[in-house]
Amino acid sequence: MPKKTLLSWSSGKDSAWALHLLRQDPAIDLVGLFTSMNQKYGRVSMHATRLEMLQCQAASVGLTLQTISLPDPCSNEQYAAVMHDFVAQAIADGVQCMAFGDLYLEDVRKYRESQLQGSGIEPLFPLWGMPVAQVVEQMLAVGLETYICCVDLKKLPAHFAGRKWSRDLIAKFPPGCDPCGENGEIHTVVVNGPMFREPIPVSVAATIERDGFAYADIIPLS
Repeated sequence: MPKKTLLSWSSGKDSAWALHLLRQDPAIDLVGLFTSMNQKYGRVSMHATRLEMLQCQAASVGLTLQTISLPDPCSNEQYAAVMHDFVAQAIADGVQCMAFGDLYLEDVRKYRESQLQGSGIEPLFPLWGMPVAQVVEQMLAVGLETYICCVDLKKLPAHFAGRKWSRDLIAKFPPGCDPCGENGEIHTVVVNGPMFREPIPVSVAATIERDGFAYADIIPLS
């Protein structure tokens, strides 16, 4: 029987691509998405994606969305406690696997594995080990559309925020900057692709800078 699976959904391209690959795996029964939200601002941590955008994305991919509310600030102990409760509920609901869109950061993978260790839920990493250039080309070749919603100003200038992620834009990244933003260079919000039933029309608000990051609010129009 296919394994009942939840996907960690950041709102960005890597989790969207993980969804696309999981749906092609007959061993997986993808039953929903889950996203951690900043309780104070009501937005996705780091991406700062609005709840309305998450809801539009979930509707377009045809999956239920569960949001996990995190306090601001949130200590490691608080985060672990909240996630422990979420995992316990998932087990009660019959979930067998949780999937993540990580590409190659070993410390991130080990942390996710440690969170699920002993729970009975298997962590899955459908993009793991794929060459970044290959992932980028596959995404763009099938028409994945995504906007850069957050830029780390230590790695990229603010004007990249709010831009559509494309081959031309990636070519302007400085040397050593990961085109997928795996090291936190960028975060994205997906608005269309093969995993969506229909595109999400959006407007891009003015960029603001805060705490060393530049944010562009990607607002759904539907």
